[in-house]
Amino acid sequence: MDRGNPEEILRQIKSAEQINSKNARGRLKIFFGYAAGVGKTYAMLEAAHEAKRAGIDVVCGYIEPQQRLATTALLSGLEILPLKKGTYHGITLSELDVDKVLERRPQLVLVDELAHTNAGFCRHQKRMQDIEELLRAGINVYTSVNVQHIESLNDKVAAITEVIVRERIPDELFDRADQVELVDIEPEELLERLQAGKIYRNPEKALNGFFTRENLTALREIALRRMAERVSRRESSSQVPIDEHILIGLSSSPTNANVIRTAARLAAAFNGRFTALFVEPPGYANMLPEDKNRLRENTRLAVSLGAKVATAYGEDVVWQIAEYVKQAKVSKVVLGRSTTKKPFWSRSRSFSERLIELVPRLDIYVIPDRNSTEYVPDRHLVQRRELSLQGVKHTGIVAASLLASTLLGVALRSLFGNEMNGEVVLLLYTLVALVPAIFTDSWVYSLLASAGSVLLFNFMFSEPLYTFEVYDAGYPITFTVLF
Repeated sequence: MDRGNPEEILRQIKSAEQINSKNARGRLKIFFGYAAGVGKTYAMLEAAHEAKRAGIDVVCGYIEPQQRLATTALLSGLEILPLKKGTYHGITLSELDVDKVLERRPQLVLVDELAHTNAGFCRHQKRMQDIEELLRAGINVYTSVNVQHIESLNDKVAAITEVIVRERIPDELFDRADQVELVDIEPEELLERLQAGKIYRNPEKALNGFFTRENLTALREIALRRMAERVSRRESSSQVPIDEHILIGLSSSPTNANVIRTAARLAAAFNGRFTALFVEPPGYANMLPEDKNRLRENTRLAVSLGAKVATAYGEDVVWQIAEYVKQAKVSKVVLGRSTTKKPFWSRSRSFSERLIELVPRLDIYVIPDRNSTEYVPDRHLVQRRELSLQGVKHTGIVAASLLASTLLGVALRSLFGNEMNGEVVLLLYTLVALVPAIFTDSWVYSLLASAGSVLLFNFMFSEPLYTFEVYDAGYPITFTVLF
């Protein structure tokens, strides 16, 4: 039997290995820090030199221009690919040239600043999309990112630093990375480096703003916790049953993003499922365009943070969420809370109070925000419905009570004439004020009924009739007591 030429078989094996190597997805390593200047790029360049000494083909695709001499010195001895240059808004910029990297096809490429937004002349809007293309081509990538650029931590960092970071990466990308190396130094050492001009040439503005000891300590703690969460997620077995199910309500509220990010962190901490439920109201088609845009943005954010989006239909949002909680076996619900105080006469229950009543054993996490409002599918639609339904209904109760008492008083007067005691009519109108207190949810309607009772008694049953004048000097006191 012909066993074939051994050299030909070896050539075929090597050819197959090269094909598999080209088709294999590259590996991603992220150098992760809590602030600029902790040494992410320096650590990445050191790792590149180690890889080169190990015989790996390494090139620099893009390294952020540095004023730090020690970091710049590490570029020596590494191949640096040309950058893609172009003009954007009248400014000449340099970006990663993806085509040059694909043409060169190294084993490992260094691409700094993972969360960077590309200039308009680039193929992709975000640098992470450039990196994704390189990974699909089988090229390994080293990159860097700071904690404030991770989507689920954005609002938390903004609350600490009072700086809103616009360039963000999805948590999934961070967690999916093959390796993440935390680059960490003490905040005191970072401040010393900043004051020495090793991070920025003019450090005064940074020292008075973002780079304070309190901010850096808090950011460092967040970064350490996020690393611990990542390790916990990757080590957890997929066979372990998921007991926790976290739910949030999607809305068009500007602060809904804060609730989504909090729920995503909670789902990650409990290693649970994450669902975002949108309750579509009957008047959804009439929702304002800006509210629809915010709803779409909040939906995209929830999906990027790993949420499964579900939709229910109905006017009673609380009831719909309660039913979904029961059917989907939700264990925890995250809600936003308004700090706006209700009027003292209002007896309406809050969203969370109604939800607790419908699902007593549910864990509810309420996220305070001074700019937030109670969760509603559309604030304007709900306000219009309340005015048109509850307002008309409760005003009708007051009007019907006043009309019934007046008609009964007129009937009694026609039956008994002058022999009828006016105190009987006064008692009728006193009872009228109790009806709104029982059948409405606001004291305003009781006050309205009281004022209406006084005016109608004066007009219909006090001399002279059918005027608001009075002959008896004691009537003003009677009216006051009646009111």
